[in-house]
Amino acid sequence: MIAVLTADLIDSSRYDKQALAVIIKSLKEEFNQITKETNEQTHFSLFRGDSFQGIVKDPSQALTIALRLKATVAKAQLDTTKSKAMMPYGNVRIAIGIGEGDYAPDNILTSNGEAFILSGRSLDGMKKQQKKMSFLSSNEELNNELLVSFSFLDSATDRWSVASSEVIYYLLKSLKEQQIADILDRSQAAINLRKKAASWDEIQLLLTRFNHLIKTYSNGR
Repeated sequence: MIAVLTADLIDSSRYDKQALAVIIKSLKEEFNQITKETNEQTHFSLFRGDSFQGIVKDPSQALTIALRLKATVAKAQLDTTKSKAMMPYGNVRIAIGIGEGDYAPDNILTSNGEAFILSGRSLDGMKKQQKKMSFLSSNEELNNELLVSFSFLDSATDRWSVASSEVIYYLLKSLKEQQIADILDRSQAAINLRKKAASWDEIQLLLTRFNHLIKTYSNGR
């Protein structure tokens, strides 16, 4: 069993060329970083210029990785003279599908299987429903439990500023507040405030629950 992330940049047609280049560069760098951190257990591919697909061999980590990619897009700085308190320039729509799947790491886009179908189907319906994050498996009970949680995620991430996106990004990499403060040259108190504003405690609880649910689901199949 694997997780497949299928995603596209929201309203990318309004991005100017330079902005799109900055965001795509940030995503590519993050793809490489995640692949390295997971010992080649994840694989990503860009397509159509504003979309990407990723495979996560450990499906319990899919939501953490999806949020890292969301934070990567949100924290991308296009103009370093502007305040980080502003809302992000870019946003991304990500659908997580979990199930069986066959794939070649060097050619993800020709891969197929249940996880790919579920992820693609979920993404197709997200624009009409105005969703930013979604989850789909073949288990309706699991889908129903996570439906409300993913609605909460949309509400929380829609409030992220560039500054809070940076903090969430590093928290998702398991850094401590003081480590993040050192990287961003801010006080620990400032990092704590940004963390709270971004609903990190609630997101962390959801990540723990997601990890447990997916491991239980995977072991039961």
